[in-house]
Amino acid sequence: MSLYLEHFGLDEAPFRITPHTDFFFDGADRGATLEALLYATLHEEGIVKVVGEVGSGKTMLCRVLMERLPPHVETVYLANPSFTRDEILYAVAEELRIEFARERVTGALNALHERLIASHGQGRRTVILIDEAHAMPEETLEQVRLLSNVETNRHKLLQIVLFGQPELDEVLGLDSMRQLKDRITHNFRMRPLSAAEVATYLSFRMRAAGYRGPDVFTGKAGALIARASGGLTRRINILADKALLAAFSEGTHGVTEKHVRAAVADAEFERRRRAPHALAAAAVAALAGLVLGAGGYWLLVPAPATPAAAAPAAAAPAAARAAPVRALRPPRPSPYLQPEQIERLQGYGAGGEPLLASRLAATVEKLNTAPDGHYTLELYISDRSDPARVEGFLERARDDGRVPLEDLYVVPLKVGDRYRIWSFLGDYADRDAAAAAASALPRRYRESFPLRPRTFADLRRQL
Repeated sequence: MSLYLEHFGLDEAPFRITPHTDFFFDGADRGATLEALLYATLHEEGIVKVVGEVGSGKTMLCRVLMERLPPHVETVYLANPSFTRDEILYAVAEELRIEFARERVTGALNALHERLIASHGQGRRTVILIDEAHAMPEETLEQVRLLSNVETNRHKLLQIVLFGQPELDEVLGLDSMRQLKDRITHNFRMRPLSAAEVATYLSFRMRAAGYRGPDVFTGKAGALIARASGGLTRRINILADKALLAAFSEGTHGVTEKHVRAAVADAEFERRRRAPHALAAAAVAALAGLVLGAGGYWLLVPAPATPAAAAPAAAAPAAARAAPVRALRPPRPSPYLQPEQIERLQGYGAGGEPLLASRLAATVEKLNTAPDGHYTLELYISDRSDPARVEGFLERARDDGRVPLEDLYVVPLKVGDRYRIWSFLGDYADRDAAAAAASALPRRYRESFPLRPRTFADLRRQL
């Protein structure tokens, strides 16, 4: 039992990171997403997909969905992403307590089909909830598609819901996954909480745990938790729990900025970020859920060369096309980037790609000169750092013409002996200006990318 429970008048710990459905927060679109999931699960005949960053609350949503489904719906919950093609079929059959000859895959499939037909005849529905779907092998996801084909002449016999990190969108963007992607009828995205929503969330969790007094977390304390957590509920819970313990150790009943700063300093993800030898690893840990989504994948997949797209590259001087980023220099001394940060940025070569070389140079200058408090909009982070692939992204953005190419920035993050690509859009004076710019972007951009406002100070800390 947490030490501070009696001190704060709590019945139980309010910020456990394990999913507890009594603590389901229906703000930040969570409640609306749950209602839409319930409707889609009960009335639609396709695959449903829920995507969210690491720690955004996907598993909690899945557990609440299972609780809220009516009694005539039989659920199968699969949380093992390492299933092989055959094993996932066996797992579904075993969860439904179907007897079959394990050495024959066709026997298991036939037994499953017969069971589902019988259940349908009794007015029952069967739903498979697959967690960590982004980590499943392609052949296993293909088996999921085949399971979705189990049907009568008029009705689908299985409803499938996929829960995964944004990497799932990238996997579904592959040509080999086209048939599975075409069967997805509803897409839901778990966005991070805003600062105002974090304050509401903190109050909600405290009261759900039995607290009955005035708000414990001051406005500034809540704002600091929002910034440090990135709006991810798992991190909010970790920081809030540590901050409560810090306040308890001082014998006070209010959580202030000082207590949150102590919590942030104690949090593992913050320590990794500060360690000079582990900066790149921290960037991956903090941003692992932000891999490019399916809607944005169209920008990264190289398109067949067209005369219009190929002409600018062909016309570029050979010296410019061959110039690596490491040959670039900051335009003037600046207090923002440290020499070792510039060295890491310039260690990624443009591979002779002219647009990439240009945007990398502009990125170095922007990181050198943009004030700490200015904001930019996060587009994606990806392991696909091949210069030709990134050049394809830039060419598509240029040819699409919906945003100025000069507003796109490409940040190479060094991870060991390789790089990840982190892309951003624009430079805005404050968070409100960044949010307004995100709202004004074309719909395809708003649906394809998270567009999370990030300060340039935050970007520089990740380098």
